[in-house]
Amino acid sequence: MVQYKVTVFTGDRLNSTTLNNVFIKLVGTDGESDRTWLMGLKGATSFVIGAVSKFKVSCPTSLGNLVLIELDKQSLPLFPEDAWFCAKVEVKSPEGDIYSFPIYRWIADSKVHRFRDGKALRVFEDNHHLGRYSRQQEIQQREEDYRWDAYAEKIPHSMKAENPFSLPYEVQFSFTKTKEFLYTASTGLTELKLKGLDNCKKKWDNIDSINRVFCCKRTEISEYVHEHWKEDAFFGYQFLNGVNPMLIQLCTALPSNFPVTDDMVFPHGQCSLADEMKKGNIFLCDYKRLDGVKANTINGKKQYLMAPLVLLHKDPHDKLMPIAIQLKQTPSDDNPIFLPTDSEYDWLIAKIFVRSADFNEHQLNVHLLRTHLLAEVFAVSLLRNVPMVHPLYKLLNPHTRYTMQINFLARRLLISDTGNFTQFASSGGEGMFTILQRSVSSLTYSSLCIPDDIAERGVEAVPNFYYRDDGLKVWDIIHRFVQGMLGYYYKSDREVQEDSELQKWILDIFEHGFLSQAETGIPQTFTSVTELIKFVTMVIYTCSAQHAAVNSGQFDYAGWMPNTPISLQLPPPTKKGTTSEATMLATFPDVNVTVQGMATVWLLSKQSSDFVPLGKYPEDHFTEEIPRKILKDFQTELEILSGVIKARNKHLNVPYTYMDPAVVENSVAI
Repeated sequence: MVQYKVTVFTGDRLNSTTLNNVFIKLVGTDGESDRTWLMGLKGATSFVIGAVSKFKVSCPTSLGNLVLIELDKQSLPLFPEDAWFCAKVEVKSPEGDIYSFPIYRWIADSKVHRFRDGKALRVFEDNHHLGRYSRQQEIQQREEDYRWDAYAEKIPHSMKAENPFSLPYEVQFSFTKTKEFLYTASTGLTELKLKGLDNCKKKWDNIDSINRVFCCKRTEISEYVHEHWKEDAFFGYQFLNGVNPMLIQLCTALPSNFPVTDDMVFPHGQCSLADEMKKGNIFLCDYKRLDGVKANTINGKKQYLMAPLVLLHKDPHDKLMPIAIQLKQTPSDDNPIFLPTDSEYDWLIAKIFVRSADFNEHQLNVHLLRTHLLAEVFAVSLLRNVPMVHPLYKLLNPHTRYTMQINFLARRLLISDTGNFTQFASSGGEGMFTILQRSVSSLTYSSLCIPDDIAERGVEAVPNFYYRDDGLKVWDIIHRFVQGMLGYYYKSDREVQEDSELQKWILDIFEHGFLSQAETGIPQTFTSVTELIKFVTMVIYTCSAQHAAVNSGQFDYAGWMPNTPISLQLPPPTKKGTTSEATMLATFPDVNVTVQGMATVWLLSKQSSDFVPLGKYPEDHFTEEIPRKILKDFQTELEILSGVIKARNKHLNVPYTYMDPAVVENSVAI
């Protein structure tokens, strides 16, 4: 007889313990062991949270190279079936070889579960018949567990689920995450000291009343916003480093529907638009996606959502200053072009309408579609098509954490018929889906890749553009990491082309995420290692850094409502010289709409205590020496960048922290 030494690591997640009997079978190239009950000296405590327990499995002869293990657990008469989170299993063979089997899965039933050795294997490398069979069985089960669903027409598909608890265990929130999320969601109004105002449907009487509400909860940046929101320089700054840095573009020719003249913007003849455009000093923000969108009705009152055009000028002090605003797309006598030289409230109210438009464009296109919905597509396709032993699964699985459940909750709590966004945002309801569908139809692969996007928008040289500066550095670090990892596993373009699991993954993304629109530029197949590396870089960047950039600052910039109104309830002025502070207050959303908006962005900005930062892989999926070295180098590069960003921020009036790897979450988890 020969003996195999088996070490079982139970995870440290809350409720990881099982009191059920656990059984194992070892499968090798030359045979397999009997199904063996793992009963050790620790008895019932062998599989409690954090336990590391050792066992022996006896076999008549050596099993050869181990291919996989089979685990199952069976309940006892007095102990009901429970869920066990097994982290990994290590097996030492009689020959002295050590095999590591990453598990990191909840086992909640009495079925047999098969797990492969930690060495990553592509499908064409899997030569053992039991290995191939295990691979096929895993994919068949995943196709059953992860099914596509069309939540609404002409938007990316999502995962089919009846409720959060019907999601597979492996993608559900942890107990800690569930508790904290539900607490924040249910107590947001109380925590912000807004309880009682959520049903107040009155208008704001004065700015001091809004001040009193805002003062209940502040951040360092939201306090700066509160003090500087009226200033033109800060208005311009937000197009670069606020939560929507994705719209601003270089303007080389005025749009035909934006008839700005030199006399309007340079009344003293100090320069001309044509000359400033040639110098690369004129920029445009065009909210044309919002044109004609049906606005919401809130508290029985019609709301207003404009589709502005904003012209900005880089001044000699390198500040980005707004110089003209047109609030509707079609020029007309009742659609004036507002200027900084207009009356205080004409100009301020024009900027308020822009900021409200930006809120809706940001939430639906930049945030929901381009991070949340796409991250879910990447994740569902991965889990449906790629087995755990595949290097792509090992690389991307950490970037899918909590995404399915957070998106399910977003559909239920924010954009359902009774959701907060539907009820209280100016684009809530029918308009919301109009904007989403228009955003999908204009979605391109290049716009998801920050080096391409920055170049296409012509904003490579804009000063003080920290989103761009930090984002490009993070992209480069991720790209080197992915290049190292995938370059280790794929030595030729042919290996990429012949990997059927890889090809199924990208085709599923093309069909269910980009709705088979070839004009998006999304590949339908991978033909080269280079192409694969770029796409996987984009996936990791989107699920981590990009989401952080457009999500984490929401309370910072929208906590002070006048800076980012969720809705507006008077139409914009049709002629100049008719506005006042009273007009502004009457235009702002009602009290209950304001506080519901504040509570929502507070929830969306709240980091969980079990947050995992970019580059941290708590689960040991890679067991080979070279990939582990590549991962360590990745983490070191991110730590260095974090230090550089922190040092720069010490000298900024408004620190730009959102792309600091230390605070970027590894996945779309909030």
